[in-house]
Amino acid sequence: MTARSIAAVAASGALLLAGATVSTAAPDAVHSTSAHAKGRPAPGPRLEALDRGLVAASTDDGVFLSWRLLGPEATGAGRSGLTGTSFVVFRDGRYLATVKDSTNFLDSSGRSGASYQVAPAKGRSKSRAAYRSALSDPATPWAGAYRDVPLTRPADGVTPAGESYTYSANDMSVGDVDGDGAYELVVKWDPSNSKDVSQVGYTGPVYIDTYESDGTLLHRVDLGPNIRAGAHYTQFLVYDFDGDGRSEMMLKTAPGTRTLTFGRSGEVVSDTPVTLLPEDVAAGYSVDDDYRMSADDYYEHLVDMFLGWHEHPEVVAGHWPATIEEALGLEVAHGYPLSRESAQALADHFIDVYAPGRSARNALRAFEGFVLSGPEYLTVLDGATGAELETVRYEPGRHDDGLMWGDYAMSRIEPGNRVDRFLAGVAYLDGKRPSAVFARGYYTRAALVSYTWDGERLSKVWDVDSGWAPMSNPFADSPHGVDGTDPEFGTLTTQGFHSLSAADVDGDGRQEIVYGSATIDDDGSLLYSSFADMPAGSAAPGTSARLGHGDAMHVTDIDPARPGLEIFTVHEGGTWAPYGMALRDAATGEVLVGEYSGRDTGRGMIGDVRPDVRGIETWAGNPDGSDPLGLRAADGTRLPGGTPGTNMTVRWAADGTTQVINGSGSATPTIDDWQRGTLRTLDGTLTNNGTKGTPSLVADVFGDWREEVLVRTVDSSAVRIHLSTELTDRKMYTLMHDAQYRVEVARQQTTYNQPSYPGFYLASDMDWSTVPLVHRSSAPPCKPGKPGHPWRPGEPGRPWGR
Repeated sequence: MTARSIAAVAASGALLLAGATVSTAAPDAVHSTSAHAKGRPAPGPRLEALDRGLVAASTDDGVFLSWRLLGPEATGAGRSGLTGTSFVVFRDGRYLATVKDSTNFLDSSGRSGASYQVAPAKGRSKSRAAYRSALSDPATPWAGAYRDVPLTRPADGVTPAGESYTYSANDMSVGDVDGDGAYELVVKWDPSNSKDVSQVGYTGPVYIDTYESDGTLLHRVDLGPNIRAGAHYTQFLVYDFDGDGRSEMMLKTAPGTRTLTFGRSGEVVSDTPVTLLPEDVAAGYSVDDDYRMSADDYYEHLVDMFLGWHEHPEVVAGHWPATIEEALGLEVAHGYPLSRESAQALADHFIDVYAPGRSARNALRAFEGFVLSGPEYLTVLDGATGAELETVRYEPGRHDDGLMWGDYAMSRIEPGNRVDRFLAGVAYLDGKRPSAVFARGYYTRAALVSYTWDGERLSKVWDVDSGWAPMSNPFADSPHGVDGTDPEFGTLTTQGFHSLSAADVDGDGRQEIVYGSATIDDDGSLLYSSFADMPAGSAAPGTSARLGHGDAMHVTDIDPARPGLEIFTVHEGGTWAPYGMALRDAATGEVLVGEYSGRDTGRGMIGDVRPDVRGIETWAGNPDGSDPLGLRAADGTRLPGGTPGTNMTVRWAADGTTQVINGSGSATPTIDDWQRGTLRTLDGTLTNNGTKGTPSLVADVFGDWREEVLVRTVDSSAVRIHLSTELTDRKMYTLMHDAQYRVEVARQQTTYNQPSYPGFYLASDMDWSTVPLVHRSSAPPCKPGKPGHPWRPGEPGRPWGR
């Protein structure tokens, strides 16, 4: 057994002992089965104990009601849904109906001021008194099919360069932070000067707020000046990692990150910085430090890098040229070690001559706003209070400004680019308890670390590192597609995407990490890294090449005719990639269907948009609207016509088909059905993230199994939550009680937002007997007053229906 495997076994074993409790508000833990258990309940991942999630909405036809079927309440399968618990519906305390075949109801005579409750049916009893202990929280109807949750927008600011910026709500997540069985909202605020990692300039700080469902701001995390704003920098995981029934938050922090709490009038009552590690305090670091580089700072940084060139390990080892001149293609004119005058002369040449000669976009005299030095941390925060629970060193560290990562090697010289690409996700690596996974890098070196949290400390489960992608010259030798130096994980380089997924790809009850074109097994070993032969017309016909990096990835049971899960990906390698799109067997990485495009295929999506075609359809295209790879059936057969949008999908319709959310930039978003057209226009709202146009969150937040769409209002004064009010006869437990779907929701906010998928086939033509069942097991309640988790007995929840 390897050291990595021993660490994994020890850490998971300790967690099983330490995390065996749930909230006093919901003393029964919910366990999901394996995606391949085919309807047989068995011990599996522990998921949240949720409330009924009842919501009511006024429609033209009456009051629409929707509520959760909890996982353990489903006992079998019928023709159009799962069987199990039936429900009684009460209006203003009086019996209204019994619902057997779904978890929604239309009260055609309902009124706006009515109060509704539901409860699991007990035989034929219609007396409310008989259901007193089982009744849901009451819900009064929304005025329409959406509800606004007010937000508290951060104040505007000004950068060190004198540029003003404002704030808008961006990505969101949900978690039950107080243990009442209902979700709270976690909202990321992005400044208007948010940047891609490759873009030059200062940004304002990022804020992450946690709100009750009525808009009460619980706390705000100010990430501070040393975390740059942009989609690639900040991934925030909201999840109940220790099994106490209340979600924590994990995220990358730095000196200057702080948590703010507020009084009843919105005044700041506490402002607490994240604790610096003792060795950093001893080294002179402070919470008041600002590591953002000005253009002059970068120039001095480059001079210092050249001064130390002769001592760089790659130079000493003979892997890189011995002099800067040789690396830049010049005659050697300076003695080494370089004097400061010589280093400045070479830095001037590099910035003013060499870099612009590689690309006109290399304007390094204007390089500013990046954070290339200073401590980097991983912090666990209490979800309800924002209190810091533990802070450790972020792994892996940046090492340098990107020189070893290949940031100077391409025609576009981009210090701080490949080195600062971050991903994060949640996975049930041991099949029972959730682990957090944090990653750095995917274009060249790729490294991942997994942790468990037992309520008091983080424990590393395993770490994965491809090693550096070797270069003969860091200024003129592409590291892309080159094996890393690690003998096991070397082929992981260049395979990562702008997101990741956790899924039980091999059906063993434990989740793996799908890292783009490669997959890490649950024990931290490399399950596979996918290669294919380059086709005719490509840059290197007949050679074997990585499938490589891409922008969109989707993991679920796409083809019900095949066993197990599939992975659909698009790839941007152009003539150097074997495929523009590929459908793979998730267990082996084998390409089942692939097509070469010869260009950067920038977008790809899946969904049951053609109910007349068996399986889930796949399609790929480009931001300019072209679709050279077209719409395909699950088996790869090309279907006639164009392709739907590729920004985001939603399970919205009554018939189990998939809808597409369109609209980016300043366009009003719409929910569109490929057969029926626009189902809803989300007036007064906007999507996020530029041309990718993603809502803040798409998830089964409450109500029946269908997903809600959470979007920001145009002025970011509120989160607008849209509810599907199509009456459905399909009975399904909440998707949040499927382990893969739940962790996919937790990672949805990561970098390029991708939809969340269950670990089983979910479509309009599904065989309900294949839906894995869920079971419940009792566990002792958590202890009141646990450090960092103040428990407030008797406090009411804030149900979404109010």
